[in-house]
Amino acid sequence: MEVILLERISKLGQMGETVKVRDGFARNYLLPLGKALRANAANKTRFEAERATLEARNLERKSEAQKVADVLDGKSFIVVRSAGETGQLYGSVAARDVVEILAAEGFNIGRNQVHLNTPIKAIGLHKVELQLHAEVEISVELNVARSAEEAERQAKGEELTSVDAIYGVDEDALRPEDFFDPEADGLDEDEA
Repeated sequence: MEVILLERISKLGQMGETVKVRDGFARNYLLPLGKALRANAANKTRFEAERATLEARNLERKSEAQKVADVLDGKSFIVVRSAGETGQLYGSVAARDVVEILAAEGFNIGRNQVHLNTPIKAIGLHKVELQLHAEVEISVELNVARSAEEAERQAKGEELTSVDAIYGVDEDALRPEDFFDPEADGLDEDEA
């Protein structure tokens, strides 16, 4: 199906272009969301009549997105989650969680604007891409840790997936003698 794009769509085309797309993509996404019109003579004349309005609205949306991007770009957010000793999270941090974290800081971002290919499943510093507008894309950093103190240590560059980092114990310095009495014969006095 051929459609006329009413806004820039990444990997598809610019506003005003007539592009050929799959029928399902047009019927289920582009047409219902008002991102395109079917390419026919009546719609072409309608588009040309509304072109100035559409371009002005697109420019306004882009400038609003750019203002938000200027504030958000490169910021770091702390996410506290439960995790095991190896740094594996008991849950995960998904796009919905990123939206909630940004909303708590006062930023109104939609879930479809968060580009997170797979959920975050381990502690650490993670970059998350946000596409605020078709032409405005930024990244923020999520500092996923077990506590605020760990997040601070992690932000300084410390690796927190070892026992030493979590409990302050040097794994290499541990010896069996530290845990077991070599003089004991293994039997309790009651058993002997």
